[in-house]
Amino acid sequence: MGSLGGVVVVLALAELLTRLEILPSRFLPPPSVVFTTLIGELGSPVAWWAILDTLRGWAIGLGLAILIAVPFGLLLGSSELAYRATRPIVEFLRPVPSVALIPLVFLLFGRNLGDGKIFLATFAAIWPLLIQTIYGVRNVLPTQLDTARSFQIRRRDIALRVVLPSAVPYLATGIRIASTVALILVLTGEIVINAGGIGEQINLAREGSAVDVMYAFVVLSGILGLLLNALFAWLEKRVLRWHPSHRKAQS
Repeated sequence: MGSLGGVVVVLALAELLTRLEILPSRFLPPPSVVFTTLIGELGSPVAWWAILDTLRGWAIGLGLAILIAVPFGLLLGSSELAYRATRPIVEFLRPVPSVALIPLVFLLFGRNLGDGKIFLATFAAIWPLLIQTIYGVRNVLPTQLDTARSFQIRRRDIALRVVLPSAVPYLATGIRIASTVALILVLTGEIVINAGGIGEQINLAREGSAVDVMYAFVVLSGILGLLLNALFAWLEKRVLRWHPSHRKAQS
């Protein structure tokens, strides 16, 4: 309730300041105007196609990141040799901002900019998920592994029955973080390289000096991010009800 109250206070203050022209309304329309415009835009199929386009890029980018990061994370987390051999490469590539790869996107994809924003989202989403997977695997208690080995359980079964269940909470957190990162980079790609979706609608509104429409789509992107984050948090609680960490949180 406190967070919601803070949002209401900020919106009311912004409404007052823009109505009194203390903040110029031609640059920052009143929140009531922005939300009214947003409702109007949602009545148009253009907005829904933009949402679907953004969600498509987000889903493909996140899916590719999972397919790449999880297997590599399991390998690097379970093999000290592989971890040490690849750590310099990971530490070199991880800080590289995806936006810096935009010139490469133009070279690789040319006019097919929809694939370009997916590339940016995938590259950015890989790293938090990879690191979380590595941490999850390396966090398995040695006593658990020793017990499994003492019963002569095969390595594949150890990976599936001991390592993976212990790493699942880390994977879930990594996927939730990667989801947010992927959405941010899809929207960034859409704005910077005009790759369709909500970002392109923001650009079109800006170029047409439709400031209220521009802010309406900005708000829409924020709402989309909140909904996706809430969805993944809910799924995490549902899927991991069996895990001790979530049982403690519930109690």
